[in-house]
Amino acid sequence: MAETDQGTRYGNLMAYKLYVLPAAKKMYGGSRPRIKHHQNVRQLLHVLAVSGTSTTWQMTKRRFPNDNARVREKEKEYRRLLIGRTDRGVHSSGVMEFGLVVKDGRVMRHPVSDMYRLSLHGVLYCMDALDLSNGEIDTIAGNYSKVLPKVFGRWECLKSFIGDDVYKIRILAKGLLLDNPAIARRPDNPLYELMSYIHVKYHRRFESITESDLADQISLWFYTRLLHEPSIAGAGPGSGAKRLIRILDADQCLKRWYLEFARESYLYYNDRASIIKNSGLI
Repeated sequence: MAETDQGTRYGNLMAYKLYVLPAAKKMYGGSRPRIKHHQNVRQLLHVLAVSGTSTTWQMTKRRFPNDNARVREKEKEYRRLLIGRTDRGVHSSGVMEFGLVVKDGRVMRHPVSDMYRLSLHGVLYCMDALDLSNGEIDTIAGNYSKVLPKVFGRWECLKSFIGDDVYKIRILAKGLLLDNPAIARRPDNPLYELMSYIHVKYHRRFESITESDLADQISLWFYTRLLHEPSIAGAGPGSGAKRLIRILDADQCLKRWYLEFARESYLYYNDRASIIKNSGLI
């Protein structure tokens, strides 16, 4: 679906870290919201997380399966939460304006209804703000496998290789991009260089990015993070690279995609080194 058809607009991972995540937390409260509006927004996002693409009627029907009067009342509320409202000339923003939810098609029966789902920013925000269990993240992966195919589309396979390490996508959900020089602990591990290049590669997309490109940026982050070598027994030099290579060897399409990124990173740093060398400063 084209970005303009989704009814919202969003930027890259840096935009998520610097704008979307803090703005959403400010708008919808902390980890334990007490304001009813904040609670309602989180309920709506949770429904979309565990149910996937839905109309407002389907969202409310899943919450109140045996109470049609309550469904009709709650459906109007959900619609206002999604698209906002204007009351006495004052506009209140909906979650779509923050880029947390997008339109995803229509149900072409009477009445015609828009369908909604979480955006990729919305998926990350839910992982951080809603304190989701591992099982709920598994459910999200199933519901949004087509939106994040290189990660969620391979979720069960990834779990067979790295187990609960798949849930460390929560690190990204917290806005931690792992591009800090402090992570460059071992001279033979390219984690810092590759993470930094991910953000160089997409830096022009701060204000607007297509969903497929954002999915690729998230996927590159996910696989590059596997290079991290924690200071635990058995995690010797090169252990991170070995487990990443095992995953890539099991999927040749994924391998070609990631190695193309790695070669692109190498050429970028090689060119930058040449510029410094030729500047006469060294």
